[in-house]
Amino acid sequence: MKELRLALVPGDGIGTETVAAGKKVLETAAEVHGGFRFRYEEFDWSCEYYAKHGRMMPENGLDLLREHDAIYLGAVGYPGVPDHVSLWGLLIPIRRTFQQYINLRPIHLLAGVRTPLANRRPEEIDFYVVRENNEGEYSSMGGRLYEGQINEMAIQNTVFTRIGVERVVRYAFELARKKGRKRVSSATKSNGINITFPYWDEVFWAVANEYPDIEADQFHIDALVARFVTDPHHFDVVVGSNLFGDILSDLGAAIAGSIGIAPSANLNPEKKYPSMFEPVHGSAPDIAGKGIANPMGQIWCGAMMLEHLGFPASGELVMEAMKSVFAEGICTADIGGKANTAEVTDAICAKIREIGPRAR
Repeated sequence: MKELRLALVPGDGIGTETVAAGKKVLETAAEVHGGFRFRYEEFDWSCEYYAKHGRMMPENGLDLLREHDAIYLGAVGYPGVPDHVSLWGLLIPIRRTFQQYINLRPIHLLAGVRTPLANRRPEEIDFYVVRENNEGEYSSMGGRLYEGQINEMAIQNTVFTRIGVERVVRYAFELARKKGRKRVSSATKSNGINITFPYWDEVFWAVANEYPDIEADQFHIDALVARFVTDPHHFDVVVGSNLFGDILSDLGAAIAGSIGIAPSANLNPEKKYPSMFEPVHGSAPDIAGKGIANPMGQIWCGAMMLEHLGFPASGELVMEAMKSVFAEGICTADIGGKANTAEVTDAICAKIREIGPRAR
């Protein structure tokens, strides 16, 4: 039996509740499918930790995480701590130090979830957004001059490297091939941003030529967001820069019914370093502690983590159970249901036990 070392970082607000729910589902999947077990280590790094220590994690925090197979994170952010402090103090150092250069976000409309798009069926909203996760527009290069003066200025540089662009584009094409998808679409803005995005386009098409079995197309970002709404069925895999991928994946989650159920994976595909799995939703301090948080995004992240760690059948089992529970109308209030966090979690665990033995 393989032991998987999992770092738990519940974070802030509802993160503590959703991570507990996700852990319960992971334990159930391990119990039913077998072949692996988890060894957990929990870290209290959060905005509350920041308030006490003046930093989001200890100086040796990254070294503490390094020995784990994966990081299972809840949500980070709380009133009183600026968002850029919590992000750059915890998530971005993890993503960059551990070369988690792929941010993968599935955009799937599940049966039983309502989309704001009229008359769209689950098979019409079913694609992946692959976001470059280590450079691009989120490069910490630049600065401010003459603060408070009439000639004050702020400059931040965008950095695209050959390695950075090529590996994310190649990952997108490999994902399309692996998942049996026919098309990879590139997000660009090379008509207006005349240095970095023409370069992105050149690399995209150079890689696309190596995959003659996969269709390729590109859209300027403004046209692409419109196409997400008017024709989501067109897309199979969408690849974009750090900023464009961030925006597109949140829009994708919205058209798939709710950002509250959207998962994400920050991947180091080579597995040289641990990857990190976190739901897209925020810490929702207004409902924290009430037991009504939606655990689906966290649970979906767990399914993605199982696949990444080499147990795809167990990940598929978690997804099948989650989809079945959705289809039965068991969900939290944010997506029109009446169940609380515990009820949704328990229903998914029960479904895993029901369908697991025949799924082996």
